[in-house]
Amino acid sequence: MPKRLLALLVFIPMFLIANYVRNNHQPSANSPETRTTDNRQDDRSSGAARDDHRSGSNREAEPSGSRSDTRRSHGRESGGASDRPGTFDFYLLNLSWSPEFCATHPGKPECAARPGFVLHGLWPQNNDGTYPEHCFDAAGPADPSAFRDLFPDAGLLRHEWSTHGTCSGLAPEAYFAQARSAFHAIAIPNTLSSLNHQTSSTPDEILTQFAHANPAIPRESLALSCGNNYLTAVEVCLDRSLHATACSNIRSCRANSIRIIPPGGVNQ
Repeated sequence: MPKRLLALLVFIPMFLIANYVRNNHQPSANSPETRTTDNRQDDRSSGAARDDHRSGSNREAEPSGSRSDTRRSHGRESGGASDRPGTFDFYLLNLSWSPEFCATHPGKPECAARPGFVLHGLWPQNNDGTYPEHCFDAAGPADPSAFRDLFPDAGLLRHEWSTHGTCSGLAPEAYFAQARSAFHAIAIPNTLSSLNHQTSSTPDEILTQFAHANPAIPRESLALSCGNNYLTAVEVCLDRSLHATACSNIRSCRANSIRIIPPGGVNQ
């Protein structure tokens, strides 16, 4: 048999077999090709989910025009292990520096009195940095006006109850009475209570002043919130009996220096 014909007889079957395998082979679910592709897809999906969760945790729905919930600026995560009422580790008392808010919202009810620090909220918090929210649907105080000294804006009162108060395990009146007690127990440093001009300070200096004005509150129970290098809030970590406790997974402002707008002042 001629060598050329013999070569063709050997080549043609090999070509047909290779072509069949290439067209009909499908990787199994456990094949390396499938695992590599699926892993890349899983990484992209989980990354997107994490990014969405972080973005969602940095914003909290607020009544129109109300003070923003500065807790989000500290990088805390909502949706803890339990959103059952009364299931949390400690309270975070947020004292909002009203002049910063009123500089851009001069027509809000709480700005008429030109206040300094005002109560923003008493928020249930967990040691792992998570916190419960919207634990159940329930009406707020029967007489919201009874707490007008704390919340001149009725919208903020409703928000604080539905978002945070429902997770306290307390009735509305008891929750806001506790918030009032916690707020009035904090002494404001003279440098801030009598401020009449814009000034600058470091976050550590401000928190040290609060610790000196409140001997029962150690420095590790305090945190500070800032926005665009302006003071926005001071926060105090409290146990369920409203005694100071160490802040756990609460990130404080890390700016080198922050500006402080005086009550009735303007953003300069």
